[in-house]
Amino acid sequence: MAKEHENFRKSVEAEVASQGKDQRLSETSRAWLSQANENKYSYHFNYLGRPIIQYPQDMVAIQEIIWEVKPDLIVETGIAHGGSLIMSAGMLALVDLCEAIESGSGFDPTRPNRKVLGVDIDIRPHNRVAVEAHPMSSRIEMIEGSSTSPNVASRVRQMAGEFDRVMVFLDSNHTHDHVLEELEIYAPLVSVGSYCVVFDTVIEDLPGSMFPNRPWGPGNNPKTAAREFLSMHPEFEIDEKINHQLLISVAPDGYLRRKS
Repeated sequence: MAKEHENFRKSVEAEVASQGKDQRLSETSRAWLSQANENKYSYHFNYLGRPIIQYPQDMVAIQEIIWEVKPDLIVETGIAHGGSLIMSAGMLALVDLCEAIESGSGFDPTRPNRKVLGVDIDIRPHNRVAVEAHPMSSRIEMIEGSSTSPNVASRVRQMAGEFDRVMVFLDSNHTHDHVLEELEIYAPLVSVGSYCVVFDTVIEDLPGSMFPNRPWGPGNNPKTAAREFLSMHPEFEIDEKINHQLLISVAPDGYLRRKS
């Protein structure tokens, strides 16, 4: 059984690597993504009842890395409707449950071992009420304020210091300067082997006409910020396997893995 699984895993790795080198497939994926984005495709999905505003492909990748890393704390900047917080909390609940089953210990869903911390400059009252009323709410804490303010950053650092394995998702203001500042603040919290995921790097690959009323666009976005950050921080690297695996993603080159 173990040998069959290992053979399957190696086959998948080879297929993903080959897929990533397929230029025609990559171009087709980018063309589809551009057209889908015109229809606000990412707004059409929910997770456990809350709008998540993500591509399903990235939702699958996120659950894979959460299961792989098994973080104790996930820090998210940008809350919106709260779907991403709920997804992270739900995955951490599953990790807690599976570890309890494996160890034979009790599992109390009201006393979670793992937590999610969300930060947003403007948490709309109806979204806060919905998140706090959700069954996953015991795993979630929220801070209202700018993710780059010294006070908020200090509070997040203090909480992160209480956990061993930390993962970070950045999905708030998408300008280069803001994301770069977020990376300098929050990426150091990421544990070795864990990830800092920079969302909406795809802005760099889309026509500027798609962002007429936004301060970001090609040349000024999360991908340009991630590139500058990586040039100064060799302890992080792009997980190219995820790029090749997904092809369609709002975060191409945005899955940053801490290697040291």
